[in-house]
Amino acid sequence: MNRAEETADQYAIIGAGPMGLATAKVFRELGIPFRGFEMHKDVGGLWDIDGPRSTMYETAHLISSKRMTEFADFPMAENVAEYPSHHEVKAYFHAFADHFDLHRHYQFRAEVIKAEPKGASGEGWTLVWRDPEGGEYTGHFKGILIANGTLSEPNMPTFNGHFTGELIHSSAYRLPQQLTGKRVLIIGAGNSGCDIAVDAIHHGTRCDISLRRGYYFVPKYVFGKPADTVGGAVRLPMWLKRTVDQVILSWFVGNPQKYGFPKPDYKLYESHPIVNSLILFHAGHGDINVRADVDRFDGKTVHFKDGASGEYDLVLAATGYKLHYPFIDQALLNWQGDAPHLFLNCMHPTRDDLYLMGMVEATGLGWHGRHDQAEMVARYIKALGTDAVQEIAQEKAGAFRRADGGMNYLKLARMAYYVDKTTYLREVHRVIETLRGAA
Repeated sequence: MNRAEETADQYAIIGAGPMGLATAKVFRELGIPFRGFEMHKDVGGLWDIDGPRSTMYETAHLISSKRMTEFADFPMAENVAEYPSHHEVKAYFHAFADHFDLHRHYQFRAEVIKAEPKGASGEGWTLVWRDPEGGEYTGHFKGILIANGTLSEPNMPTFNGHFTGELIHSSAYRLPQQLTGKRVLIIGAGNSGCDIAVDAIHHGTRCDISLRRGYYFVPKYVFGKPADTVGGAVRLPMWLKRTVDQVILSWFVGNPQKYGFPKPDYKLYESHPIVNSLILFHAGHGDINVRADVDRFDGKTVHFKDGASGEYDLVLAATGYKLHYPFIDQALLNWQGDAPHLFLNCMHPTRDDLYLMGMVEATGLGWHGRHDQAEMVARYIKALGTDAVQEIAQEKAGAFRRADGGMNYLKLARMAYYVDKTTYLREVHRVIETLRGAA
């Protein structure tokens, strides 16, 4: 079915998670016609554990506090936990969509399977989507905004040898009962890996964790308050912030190396820290053993690079996710290395009808930081044809600059789109002010 007559003057927003909802909200406020597409039956993105691409697990909670994460113009209710569960977050997004009247703008159970430009920038896009029965539909849109998330495509490494037990990625983990009665090895110590390790301590018969590098561990509470709310009003240069925060961590966390964790070979904030108050607690009680990086599998035996070995029933790879936009040619996104190179992580250098929303990570950015990104893009679109847009268009067409604030982030795929919050938001707000009132 061709819906060109209905959609030709609209923009297509792909995804109804937090970034898609923020984009839809701002578009509606600024009067920009759009249609949203979501493959699930409702809003929420990965925070809806029943969603077809959700990687949520039953014990998951926010790793940032609700006040540092929520949309500024739609606070979470007082009775919501300081670190909300995924159930509370899902309910929050449903309430957000209801409050800003977004549901009626979305087509649900619609999986986008192809997005192609009709020509040069400004000539529009052809979108193909599929319903649950397999029917395919085509629409023509003025532009597209891709907001389908960054945490749905597993990054599963290749291991030497063959494991005859159960080998899964953390994306396949849902319930602690999957661990019951099993000897469990967790590979990787990201936030999900540490959460699942704690589940394994309580439900499995044994839990080890294999690491290839050291991590900085941050408690969820400092001085009785959520850690991310302490000292937030004081702006410190990074060298001083590092010094102060490492002193605080030494007080509240101690030295993870005494429990067998490797010492980080990078500075604090050059990679995402682990926000978990329980993993070191259990390590101190001998409930979890820290292992070296995996060398090879041999049946149910896992050999580690330090020469040690262990027997396991379940190996769970908490090895993160890859950026994944399967419905569009990577070349159209100006993909370079592990991530697209876009102006402020979202605006194509030469096209004014293609935007990649939410491909941004920063400590403390929260959903409202992403809302600011959406406002910047919406104001740019609204002001197309004005002198203000020409100024920004020239800037985004220039050499790629990452808003990293001079940080030397680790050369990892998951850090390829990481930015410094203060630097990033300063640039986003500058662009918003340039465009404000232009249309």
